[in-house]
Amino acid sequence: MSNGRHGRLSAEEAAALFAALGDDTRLRLVARLAGGGPASIAELTAEAGVSRQAIRKHLEVLSEAGLVRGRRAGREHVWELRPARLGAARTYLDRVSAQWDEALEALQRLVEE
Repeated sequence: MSNGRHGRLSAEEAAALFAALGDDTRLRLVARLAGGGPASIAELTAEAGVSRQAIRKHLEVLSEAGLVRGRRAGREHVWELRPARLGAARTYLDRVSAQWDEALEALQRLVEE
């Protein structure tokens, strides 16, 4: 998933990213990795209370959205958050928020005229 425009997401990229965050288990995994740093699937499974297979599938979805990346560390597979991707999501939401503010201001001016 590229964001070659200086971290700016296209609507399609943003939709995939927000869809990945739209699941409560995946959102908890992102929060865990953000607050606790890299973790193995075993650690994440113990904390999440779901099966290793389920955690692996959720991590794959997050990875496809560019939110996490996995790497081998000995016999373990360790996952870590890609914070720049969350920053890109925030930038996208800020852009949408600014557009709404402009639209509401235009509507207010129209009503006041």
